[in-house]
Amino acid sequence: MTEPQITSAPLAPMPEDWQRALAVVAHPDDLEYGCSAAVAAWTDAGRDVTYVLASRGEAGIDTLEPAACGPLREREQRAGAAVVGVGTVEFLGHRDGVIEYGPALRRDIAAAIRRHRPELVVTLNHRDTWGGTVWNTPDHVAVGRATLDAAADAGNRWIFPDLVEQGLEPWNGVRWVAVAGSGNPTHAVDATPGLERAARSLLEHRTYIEALTDQDPESYVRDFLAAHTGAAGERFGGRPAVAFELFGR
Repeated sequence: MTEPQITSAPLAPMPEDWQRALAVVAHPDDLEYGCSAAVAAWTDAGRDVTYVLASRGEAGIDTLEPAACGPLREREQRAGAAVVGVGTVEFLGHRDGVIEYGPALRRDIAAAIRRHRPELVVTLNHRDTWGGTVWNTPDHVAVGRATLDAAADAGNRWIFPDLVEQGLEPWNGVRWVAVAGSGNPTHAVDATPGLERAARSLLEHRTYIEALTDQDPESYVRDFLAAHTGAAGERFGGRPAVAFELFGR
């Protein structure tokens, strides 16, 4: 895939004329690292946000066997989602680390879109790198790309016709797909009101964080989020921000 040209243009505010969002990512913690401050702002405004995760993150902690790790990370994800006002979290059951882009993944995500009927779909960076020479993971690439495709698949009754047989009628109401973690963002959400809850949400992944770093978990979380939202804020009027690359439909 060709990487977009990185620019420093000001980021536009995200659209606000929507009521339902569906966030689709590969692993527990992807949303907490990527955009939970924005999610907190959206739920504060009375919008409905649902999380769908392709895997349970069972291959994410070297010291834990997948059979033990998967349920633990699922619990941490549900707790983290609750902190920012998300009550519905679904897991698609794809195998962590080897999620494959293709019809099976597109079908599962299209089914979720038809179930929840969002106007906004959120996913994580689907490109090969994080905007430079930091390589992305295959799972992120597969799920992000499949989500962009599934937004269209969900509205076409002749793609995955078995979904109609299951009572999932086509939904062509997705108006935007917003990609968090993009190296070429176009829009942003003010992170200030949700930043404290974003930190607490990420801290719910304590087992994962403690395996990832020797730094104090709270310091690690707050330092990461401050750097992440501060960098986006440089293009958003100096306010801490969560940035997205927005694809209209």
